[in-house]
Amino acid sequence: MGATLLCELGLFSDKLRATLTAGTTIIPVGGSVTLTCSVQSSDGWKYEWFRRTQTTSEGKIRDQQNRDIRVCEGGIYRCRGKRGNPAYYTDISYDVTIEITFSNKVVVKQQPNWPQIFRGETITLTCEVQEGGETTEWEYEWRGPSTPTQWTHNNDVTFRVSESSSGDYMCKSRRRDDLYSSTEWSEAFTLSASTVKPKAQLTTNSRDVPVAGKVTLNCSVNLSSEWKYFWYRGNKSSEPLTTQDAAPSDGQISVSQEGLYRCRAGRGNPVYYTDYSDPVNIDKNTEPGPENSSFLTPLIVGLVCGILLILLLLLCRFKLSKDSCFKRPQSKNQHSATNHMTKQDETQHISPVQVESEDVTYSLVELKNTTPRKKPKIPEESCVYSDVKIRPSTGKSDPATAHEMVYSGLKPGK
Repeated sequence: MGATLLCELGLFSDKLRATLTAGTTIIPVGGSVTLTCSVQSSDGWKYEWFRRTQTTSEGKIRDQQNRDIRVCEGGIYRCRGKRGNPAYYTDISYDVTIEITFSNKVVVKQQPNWPQIFRGETITLTCEVQEGGETTEWEYEWRGPSTPTQWTHNNDVTFRVSESSSGDYMCKSRRRDDLYSSTEWSEAFTLSASTVKPKAQLTTNSRDVPVAGKVTLNCSVNLSSEWKYFWYRGNKSSEPLTTQDAAPSDGQISVSQEGLYRCRAGRGNPVYYTDYSDPVNIDKNTEPGPENSSFLTPLIVGLVCGILLILLLLLCRFKLSKDSCFKRPQSKNQHSATNHMTKQDETQHISPVQVESEDVTYSLVELKNTTPRKKPKIPEESCVYSDVKIRPSTGKSDPATAHEMVYSGLKPGK
């Protein structure tokens, strides 16, 4: 009967359990969080607080008996209530894990760092801790469509890009010796995978191979960057050309063999290939090409210049010969005029008169009797020449002599 009464009074009911709550489980950089311990349906309780980590056993936090406390360390926290004398203790609360945030910043980086990613390529995302993080051993946690959902010692994830790989990726780090202290989440890295496979473009400067010459082929991809190019002659299934000129290149080769050529681009490890280009047919040319006939250009120019120079010299020689022909008949007329003038009296005065005919200027000489006051002394060897036009005595112009021009030497006598 006594035991029944105690049960009715509630003295043998289940033992009370303290409840622990936290405003947030992440301590911001330089901050703290508030923990609250409570016991339902009763008052007058005092509280005891406990903390442990993965490397330390649980210990009581001293000088903490209040219902609310502020903590700035990471770890696992628990509490319980007590009251009365002798003390009555509730059951201990369930665990609450508190993490502290480091000031180190983390970033997600993509390797290779191509501006555009295509479905089927293999990439690596790396979680990098900055500001001194290289001296600490870290663990990493990822959030993203193609990343692990648990902590790992590897700071990178490698995967083949698929349609489901597109999305935002984030990571954070924590010290390996303190699992309750971590960095903040990184900024989101957005991966966008293209579903359209790129196609190589093949162009050439000529479709005919000149004799003993070559033509240049150019292969290009308009999308993204860092491509290497592979060349093929013949069917698509043939192996890539392995000559030195056709090894994986920057997109240009020179070929001397005729045939059907294709190209495609590739990058990454394992190699991701674009679609083949459209084929280009290269033929042999039996006529001399630009490379073989280039030496003829200066030869032709030299021959033309030589011929022009010879013609110019012949023209000059002809002109000089023509001028000398005009001067030869004048010697006879000159002698006649000289004899005529020497028969005149040495004291006569000569008055020249200008007469123009057919672009030639003549001097008409008239002889008059004059008596000079004093005869100047003139050296016998000096002569004066004058163009003389001979006119008949009747005063009319003789057609036969109208165009004759003679030179007369005038020599003063004693």
